[in-house]
Amino acid sequence: MLLLIRRVTIVLLCCLLLALSWWRSPLPHLDQNPRVTFTPLDVADLPAPGPGLALEAAWVVKSTGDDFGSYSALVSLGNGGLLAVSDRGRYLRFADPSSSDPQPRMGRFLETDENDKRKVDCESLTRDAETGQLWAGYEQSNAIVRADPQGRNPRAVHPAAMRDWPSNGGPEAMVRLADGRFIVLSESRDGWFETEGPGLLFPSDPVDGAKPMPFQFDAPSGYLPTDMAQLPDGRVLILLRHVVLAIPPRFTGKILVADPAQIRKGQAWRGKDVADLAPPLPTDNFEGLAVEQRGAEDPIVWVISDDNNALFQRTVLLKLRWVGARGAGARADEKGAR
Repeated sequence: MLLLIRRVTIVLLCCLLLALSWWRSPLPHLDQNPRVTFTPLDVADLPAPGPGLALEAAWVVKSTGDDFGSYSALVSLGNGGLLAVSDRGRYLRFADPSSSDPQPRMGRFLETDENDKRKVDCESLTRDAETGQLWAGYEQSNAIVRADPQGRNPRAVHPAAMRDWPSNGGPEAMVRLADGRFIVLSESRDGWFETEGPGLLFPSDPVDGAKPMPFQFDAPSGYLPTDMAQLPDGRVLILLRHVVLAIPPRFTGKILVADPAQIRKGQAWRGKDVADLAPPLPTDNFEGLAVEQRGAEDPIVWVISDDNNALFQRTVLLKLRWVGARGAGARADEKGAR
């Protein structure tokens, strides 16, 4: 009976969350000259997110444009440039707001005029730093699409290994590793109370027909993967999200570091917790993560949230610094010394 009550409670809460997902801000009027603003948040007295990352800056991003918002994927373009893509098939391209004018540009991703969310629901994005080629993962259709650096000439594949993934739990996190392999994680779990969900390791480009090796990704209880990016040392950072069922819903996040060399066929792949994205830090529905390397400096880690076009959510951008084994405390002391 207790198990039945728990299941009924979960179903009712999920129904409430689904209803709230339609509680959205009014769609903005078409703006022929939309502005994108990056309003800095005061992070001076905030604690470090964890032993592996230091918080350097944060912004709330807003715009009057109808192409803005719902960002569910993020990649570094090099030289301080970033590309965010939404689950509505739009993009936001911008530069580091802390160092110069971010020069934001918005538009339709992959040059599509499609408005059916089932066909434009991009949830993951990865890039080849040498060629600039892009790969996007799409929910609803469980597809992976490759495009040139300008987002043109898209070519799609629907891997058979992803065919049975839920339409709302498809390729939520994807990364192209420096050696040409691809890791793809589903947002779904294998059951209500399980922590493991399906993952795939492709030996090469899935769009060219590479056959993947299946494995399981074991996330901390209550958290699901939303994005991935590779560090210069070969390991990957994995962004996770937890939904706090309340009115309105609230969100917290985690970042794990994991080694692709530890992926084994059919076995669970786990990471180490290196950051908690929870109050008093700025929080929201974090879904996009990118790693940027600038010379010999510690890598920059960017995180962006999906505001779902909801009244109670924001587009929050975080600038973190990967300090690894040195620890966030060492980074803070270093900043203080300067």
